[in-house]
Amino acid sequence: MNVDYVALMNVAARIARNAGDLVFVGRRNGAGNVQTKSSATDMVTQWDAASEQLILQQLGQLRPDDSIIGEEGTHIKGTSPFTWLVDPIDGTTNFLYNLSGYAVSIAACLGTDPVAAAVFLPATRELFVAAKGHGAWLGSTPLHVSNCESIENALIATGFSYISTRRETQGQRIARLLPQVRDIRRCGAAAADLCFVACGRIDAYFEEGLQPWDLAAGQLIASEAGSIVSNFSGGPIVPSEVLVTTPRIHSSLVSSL
Repeated sequence: MNVDYVALMNVAARIARNAGDLVFVGRRNGAGNVQTKSSATDMVTQWDAASEQLILQQLGQLRPDDSIIGEEGTHIKGTSPFTWLVDPIDGTTNFLYNLSGYAVSIAACLGTDPVAAAVFLPATRELFVAAKGHGAWLGSTPLHVSNCESIENALIATGFSYISTRRETQGQRIARLLPQVRDIRRCGAAAADLCFVACGRIDAYFEEGLQPWDLAAGQLIASEAGSIVSNFSGGPIVPSEVLVTTPRIHSSLVSSL
């Protein structure tokens, strides 16, 4: 298939920035109407919906034949081989509490394989992008993972479920892992965490129970920056088990997890 993945990346970047500007300006006047989804702590705001509608409208104009799946309910079946996975605000809790760590995440996929991606962090104005086979960038700066060589010196990020019983199990895993690593961070948005591995701000990230729209864009950005991506056992990465690391500590983290 003769497809320009860089062109798709530029579409994702343009729309992610537009949606990010919308929610950033909107947040100045508060989070607006807030509802819950899977649990009392799984929240959605009016700006999640507004962001998804903007992304849907602009993708429809620029890529009218493609399929689109969005976190807030969009499911459009197109006629082309491409599907866009959209998270209009990844890290809604951060957004609700006016913390900076939230993102707009957009990826174009062939099947389950992401081929173009953009993650925009509105509060810091940082735009992470990647195209399959072409690398990853923060703005115009090429990205590469850190040179961390041992988990004892690794700064690890993770996230937690909205379901209390799952959080209990995750807490037990953290308790086992914490003495083995430099430290652990919980930033609150999977897409941002994956980009932080890509640019070397953290050395690894793991989480379970993500959704495809949480993972797709950041997965491509991290892998194009040199990360090893897998499930907890070292097999193919899936949203239910995500492990993304610098190459030299991957096997050690598989053993620890």
